[in-house]
Amino acid sequence: MADPGGGAVCNGTLHNQRAADCHGGNCWKNGVVKEAQQNGNSNFCKPFVESFEEAPLHVMVFTYLGYGIGTLFGYLRDFLRNSGIEKCNAAVEREEQKDFVPLYQNFENFYTRNLYMRIRDNWNRPICSAPGAVFDVMERVTDDYNWTFRFTGRVIKDVINMGSYNFLGLAAKYDESMSTVKAVLETYGLGVGSTRQEMGTLDKHKELEDLVAKFLNVEDAMVFGMGFATNSMNIPALVGKGCLILSDELNHASLVLGARLSGATIRIFKHNNMQSLEKLLRDAVIYGQPRTRRAWRKILILVEGIYSMEGSIVCLPDIVALKKKYKAYLYIDEAHSIGSVGPTGRGVAEFFGIDPRDIDVFMGTFTKSFGAAGGYIAGRKDLVDYLRTYSHSAAYATSMSPPVAEQIIRVMKLIMGLDGTTKGLQRIQQLAKNTRYFRQRLSKMGFIVYGNEESPVVPLLLYMPAKVAAFARHLLKRKIGVVVVGFPATPLAEARARFCVSAAHTREMLDTVLEALDEMGDLLDVKYSRNRKSARPELYDEMSFELED
Repeated sequence: MADPGGGAVCNGTLHNQRAADCHGGNCWKNGVVKEAQQNGNSNFCKPFVESFEEAPLHVMVFTYLGYGIGTLFGYLRDFLRNSGIEKCNAAVEREEQKDFVPLYQNFENFYTRNLYMRIRDNWNRPICSAPGAVFDVMERVTDDYNWTFRFTGRVIKDVINMGSYNFLGLAAKYDESMSTVKAVLETYGLGVGSTRQEMGTLDKHKELEDLVAKFLNVEDAMVFGMGFATNSMNIPALVGKGCLILSDELNHASLVLGARLSGATIRIFKHNNMQSLEKLLRDAVIYGQPRTRRAWRKILILVEGIYSMEGSIVCLPDIVALKKKYKAYLYIDEAHSIGSVGPTGRGVAEFFGIDPRDIDVFMGTFTKSFGAAGGYIAGRKDLVDYLRTYSHSAAYATSMSPPVAEQIIRVMKLIMGLDGTTKGLQRIQQLAKNTRYFRQRLSKMGFIVYGNEESPVVPLLLYMPAKVAAFARHLLKRKIGVVVVGFPATPLAEARARFCVSAAHTREMLDTVLEALDEMGDLLDVKYSRNRKSARPELYDEMSFELED
C-alpha cells in the first residue's frame, strides 16, 4: 500500500504506487529524477499518493474458481429450467413468436439470471428520506430467491449513508437556507416545457451560467438538465469523422457513449499512464489517419477528474504538458471532482494549480457536491457559443428545472463565500479531513484500497462475488448502507465496495463504520493487503500494447 508520507507516480498501471516528492523543483518518479512541469501558473510539488495493490495469487485463483463453479451451476440450472424440472422466472418469448428472429440471445441473460439474481437484494434498495449522512431504508423481502420483492411496511431508520455522492453534505431535507429554492418554485413552477433554443432559457439559467464561469475562472459556461447527456450529447458536437479521440480506459460510460456517437476514431490509453498516452499522440501526429495518412482534423483527449470506480485522480500536469507538446485538445469530466477537491473546491485544476486556460473543455455535473441535478460545459466563449447552436442537448432536451438551478446557485455561492460566511470552505476542509482519516484507517486495517489519498471515492476490494453479497448484507444489519460493485462495471475479478465520504459524516459515524468494517474484514477474510511498499515499482513498457484503428 502507499505510504501517506511518501511520494507518488502518475501511472495507473502500477500496483503499488508511491508519490513523487519534489525537491528543489525536481520530482522523483519511479526512482528517476524528472523536472517538474511548469504549465502556466502550475507549480505542483505536493505529495501525490495513489495505490493500486495487487491481490495475493490465491485470492485471484479462488475468485476465478468461484466464477467457474457459478458458471457450471448456471448451465445445470438452465438445463433444469429447459426440462421443466425447475420453474423459470426469467422473461421468455411467447409461443406464437417462436418462429420469429429472437429479440435477444438467450445467453446474453445468462449472467443476470444465474449469478446477479442470487445477490440482487444488494442493489436497488429503495430509500425514503433525504440522502444525508444518515437515511431511512424501506425493508423488503423475497419469497422466490430475489426474482421479486415485497415490502414489509417497516422502515430501517438512521442507516449511515456511505454510498451517496453527497460529498459536501448539501443533499439534505428542507431547512431555512433553502428558502430561496422554495421562492423560485412558487414563482417559476417546476418545469420549463421547452428547450434552450426555443422558449426554455430563463434568467435563472443565465445567472447560473455566469456564476459557473466565475467559479471556474473561465470566459463562459452553459448548463444542461442532465449530467449524463452533458457528455453524450456534446462530445458529438465537438468532434466527428476525421477526428481522433484518445480516451482513458476507465472513462465513464457517458464519455464512452459520446465518443462512439461522434463518429470519430477512438483509441484507448492505459489508465493515467503518460507513456501510453504519449505513444498514441506521437503515432497520431506521425502517421495521421489510417489508409489516407492525412493529418487528423482534431485530436481530443478525454479524461476524468476523479475516476468513480478507482478513486484515482487524473495526472493533470503531465496531460497538459503532453497536449501542449502535440497540439491536442483536452476535455476533462469533473463530475466527481468539482466541489470535492482543491483548496476551495474548484476541482482538479485548482488541486494541481493548473491555469484554467490550459484546459480546452471543462465538464462537470451538479449531482454530487451540489445536491442537485444537471451538468455544465465551460471554457472559452467561442466554444460555449458554438455549443449553444450545435449541442444536441440544447436543441432537443428540456431545460433545467428553475428550482434545481436555484439550488445550484445557492450552493455555489456558499462554496465561494458569496453568502457572507465560511460555511462552504469549512465543508470542503471537513471533507478532506474525513477522506484522509477514513482511507488511512482502512489501509492500516489491512484492506486493499484503491485510488488517491485525497479522493472521497474509496474503493475497497472484495474480489469474490459471494463475499460481495455477504459484505453488503451484514453491513445493512448493522445499519450501514454501502454500494457494492462487480462485473461488468468493474473487471471480472475486481469486485469491490465503493464508499463515498461526506463532509456531513461525523468522526463518530466514521468510527462506527470503521469498527464494523474491521470486524467484517476478519469475518469474511477480506484483509488482503500485504503492505508492501516498493521504492522502485516497475515502469510500464510502452511497447507492450497495440494501437486500435
